[in-house]
Amino acid sequence: MGGYPLLHITEQDLTHYNTLGLKSRAHAFLRLHDLSMLDALSDTAARYPGVVILGGGSNVVLAPHIDSLVVHMKTRGAQLVDDDHDARIVEVQAGEPWHHFVATCMRQGWAGLENLALIPGTVGAAPIQNIGAYGVEQDEYFHSLVAWDIRYGRRVEMGPGDCLFGYRDSFFKRVEPGRWLIVAVRYRLPHDWRPRLDYPDLARNATIALAGAAVTPQQVFDAVCEIRRSKLPDPAELANVGSFFKNPVVDAETYRSLRDLHPGIVAYPVEDGARYKLAAGWLIERSGWKGRRLGPVGMHERQSLVLVNHGGATARDIQVLADVVRAEVATRFGVHLEQEPVELGAPAPEQA
Repeated sequence: MGGYPLLHITEQDLTHYNTLGLKSRAHAFLRLHDLSMLDALSDTAARYPGVVILGGGSNVVLAPHIDSLVVHMKTRGAQLVDDDHDARIVEVQAGEPWHHFVATCMRQGWAGLENLALIPGTVGAAPIQNIGAYGVEQDEYFHSLVAWDIRYGRRVEMGPGDCLFGYRDSFFKRVEPGRWLIVAVRYRLPHDWRPRLDYPDLARNATIALAGAAVTPQQVFDAVCEIRRSKLPDPAELANVGSFFKNPVVDAETYRSLRDLHPGIVAYPVEDGARYKLAAGWLIERSGWKGRRLGPVGMHERQSLVLVNHGGATARDIQVLADVVRAEVATRFGVHLEQEPVELGAPAPEQA
């Protein structure tokens, strides 16, 4: 590896590298803080059974032991790379914390991403998960990204069509996870800003209501932060990964049948009413799981969509509770819940 920087690979306790607070250990761990390390990374990765990319650890369920090479993205920074009469193009490094990036945009007067404030994790994870909140998904402002193909040691530029964005989904979750290391992401932020206030909690917020038509991006940002803090537990105080299940999407006929049986069901039309997105939190709450515990884990007392670790939980505990909640929702409503966070590492063995 002549000419490459020396990679410092160590064992690492990952308990504080995942917001669920699961005990986990990486047998090979690399902090990637310099893009000059990419060629050496490709050479080194070939010696391991796989690669796990770890950002903020806010959307993962970690196994007790991970034999793959764990790459922790630490690159930081955001800059304006283009500005014309229609929009600004902002490029941000993958290791930048997402909320810090959105707050930076607010300070710079770059509006558009304010509905996505306070989402945990890093910028590099945002396209993978196609993060979204309060009526906005990141792909609506996505311009392009730079990825490193670890297998072939090459830089790849990808646009929206390449990324295959879907609801909490993308190319990176479907096609050889671990092969693609997102290096930087670019967002297109229009000069002609218009607030996105369709989401009920946001529309009802006192600050937004008082501001009326004169609402500013900063006021939307502040309102989103206020709402999230009031409804979602801080992972630093109670370990969690935010929403644990996706909101299931059903066809209009299924929705009408469910509405007839359960008149209070919470749902939102998508695709011009051809399909409906059901509120998974409502389904879980009506299945009796809001605030309930199963061993060291449970569903949060204020937000039943959030699975929390009360202390000492393992990936197995998470799996057991998730399976029980899924089964009870399926029994009551005939609806399947899909897990949102990604499972990394080999599952723990069943106890005898």
